[in-house]
Order: sequence, then C-alpha cells, then structure tokens
Amino acid sequence: MQIRLGIVGFGFMGHCDADMIATFPDEEIKLAAVADIVPSQMEDAPEGVETYNSIEEMLEKADINTVMISTPNPSHLEMVEKAAAAGKHIICEKPAAMSVSQFDRMVEVTKKAGVLFTIHQQRRFDPDYNVMKSVYDQGLVGKPYVIKSQLYGFNGNMHDWHVFPEMGGGMLYDWGVHLIDQILNMVDAPLVSLYADLRNIINRDVDDYFNILMKFGNDITAEIELGTYYLTPKRGWFLGGDKGSAYIDGWDCEGKIVRTTRLLTNVPGKITMTAAGPTRSFGPAAPGLLTEEELPSVNVSHRNYFEHFIKAFNGEEELFVKPHQVRRVLCVMDAVRESARTGEAIKLEV
Repeated sequence: MQIRLGIVGFGFMGHCDADMIATFPDEEIKLAAVADIVPSQMEDAPEGVETYNSIEEMLEKADINTVMISTPNPSHLEMVEKAAAAGKHIICEKPAAMSVSQFDRMVEVTKKAGVLFTIHQQRRFDPDYNVMKSVYDQGLVGKPYVIKSQLYGFNGNMHDWHVFPEMGGGMLYDWGVHLIDQILNMVDAPLVSLYADLRNIINRDVDDYFNILMKFGNDITAEIELGTYYLTPKRGWFLGGDKGSAYIDGWDCEGKIVRTTRLLTNVPGKITMTAAGPTRSFGPAAPGLLTEEELPSVNVSHRNYFEHFIKAFNGEEELFVKPHQVRRVLCVMDAVRESARTGEAIKLEV
C-alpha cells in the first residue's frame, strides 16, 4: 500500500525530509502535500506537491494517509492531536515533546485513533554508532565496562530557534535526544543512576555543553559529552571491555579494536623515563604487546529509517522507533536537568 505523505512545517527539516522521500519509488511513499503558515517557505515545494497554509486545510483537502510533523517543537502536541483526530498515521520530528506529560498525551490520542505514531530518530542509523553497536552486540571486546560518546564543535553560537529555551533550544534538546537514544538503544539493561553537568558556556539562555554519566544495571558506565565550543572538532567513541578496547575517531569511522598479546603478571622492575617523569605502569608499550584489528563494517544510512517505516505501515514489522523508547529518552533528559540543577546523582529505573 502506498504511503501518501503530507509534511506540516516546511522549513529546514521539512525540506530535508522531502529530499529523502524523493529517493523512494512513488509506489512505496509519495510526498503529496506540504503545509506551512509562512507561504514563502513553500515556494520551492517539489513539482506536483500541493501546498496549504495550515494543517487544518491540508488534513481537510489533501489526499494523504500519513503526516510528518516538522513544525517548531512546542507545537508538536497540537499537530499530533489534529492529525490523529483526522485518522492519519504520524511521524514526528524530535524532540517529540517539551515534557513527558505532553508525550503521554500524544501516545493517548494516537492509540485512541488507532494510528501509527513514531519519532524521526534517524541517527540510530549513523554509521559510527552502528559500528560501535556491532562491537558491543558481538562481544568483540569481551564484557564491556565503559562506553564513551563524544561530540565536539568549534563555533559555539546557536542560531534560529536554538537560542530560545521556550522553543526547545539548546544542545540537550537538539543533539542530546539523539546521543541519549543511541546509548539507551545500545545497552541492554535498565539505567539505574545518572549524574550530569549542563552548562551555558557562551550562550546566555540555552545549554551548549553537557556531560552525562550513566550507570546501567549490568555494571556498564556510559559517558556522553558534547561541547559546541571545544575548538577541537571531533566525533569520537570508546568502548572498553575485559578482552580489549575499541575506538572511533571521526564521522568516517576511523578506528580499531586493540588487544594485548599478554597481560602483565606484575609491574616490571625497570622504570621507564617519560616526558612526565619516571613510571612503571604508563610508559610506552613494548614492541608486539598491543595488536590492532579492523572494526566491523556496517551498511546503514538515514534512508533506512523510512525503509523500516514503510514496512511497519504495511504490517510487515513493528515500528523501529517505538513510543516507549522515546518516552525513556525524555525521562532521562528530565533526570539530566535535575542532576545539573542539584549537583547530585539521580537514582532511576528506566
């Protein structure tokens, strides 16, 4: 069955979503309409796509069965309620809601209407994340004990809606929902405690730095650190286990699995002189002590998100991004804010 899609909110993300839909055959999914309260936003709508000045007009007149919500974050609940009332299936951009209670209302109205409801967490298909998840899932470093996810930028300044907290601005709402979702989707255990530092470094009203320490029930500690003003751009991963380590440095997935050929039975008596002074434990490794292996290869792209949605729409599989998973991320984000406010660790079970 063909998905006939209407996008409400034809700004940056609306255009990105339209470009992605254009890569699919029309018989699978077709962009039929767009709606925006700013008519100039739709001047470059694809040929043959109907344009409307409101979601109400699009829901009444357009031949669509699915709505993609790409409007500003505070309007998501209203858009979901209207689309569900019209019996349309729904894909909502992230962050899904401004609060857990708002999201619960979304789930309530979509369940009552009997429509599909999912969130566009397309970064579950980032190659770097999937490489590291493959290392984790396959046990390639043995039993993991620590995971680090790092994202550093160099500009620091926010733009557009990102500078307004009431619009869902700041990095926790923007990138945090993705980075937290990735870790929660990777580690197969409840999250039991969390400590977070959330800061405004050069932006007055919204966060542009965070560091989140997450302790899981399987004794894994995960650290997520994002800084927009590090001045050392980086996308990095580290996964440490009892049989080796794995790292990624950069969006292109440059990295290795590293192992040792033998464990030291004791610390050697000979002292190594380094630039930092004498040490017996942290000097350079002896030749042949460490070996490197290639990381697993993956074949993923953000297009896979819509491939899964098409299958769910046709009853061939469950939704890839399920509402309860999205709610879990929102609960964690609440705990991040509470920990940053109080300076204390937060106990939770999600």
